[in-house]
Amino acid sequence: MKLNTLTPAEGSTKNRKRIGRGTGSGRGGTSTRGHKGAKSRSGYKSKIGFEGGQMPLQRRVPKFGFKSINRVEFKPVNLDTLQALAEQFNLTAINMEALVSHGIASKNDNIKILGGGELKAKLDVTAHQFSASAVEAIEKLGGTVNKI
Repeated sequence: MKLNTLTPAEGSTKNRKRIGRGTGSGRGGTSTRGHKGAKSRSGYKSKIGFEGGQMPLQRRVPKFGFKSINRVEFKPVNLDTLQALAEQFNLTAINMEALVSHGIASKNDNIKILGGGELKAKLDVTAHQFSASAVEAIEKLGGTVNKI
């Protein structure tokens, strides 16, 4: 191996034209920026969403509705999900730890038990909220409902 036989590794160099290296390079002079104006100057930066004086999209699109800052989001869990958990893992009590460990909810979720599906097992259920139909179905089988 000699110095004159060395070549760059495959893919290590880009085959691109260097700009701003004199008029003989073919990309000198204005360096692909065009003539005059703010965009040709160094340090040019436009505001996010600026459309050259045209009314920006975020101001053209109508706004409507209302989002309460006090809204509390709940993760819904139906009775058939509780039944499947009880059968699969042989549980008699279902609480946050059980739901988190079996991937139904994350530890920061607020859980609401809903009355969808059918419950056959007697369960002690602990959650943040319950629908009326869920409470009725759980207590009908002799289970207990505990609010966190």
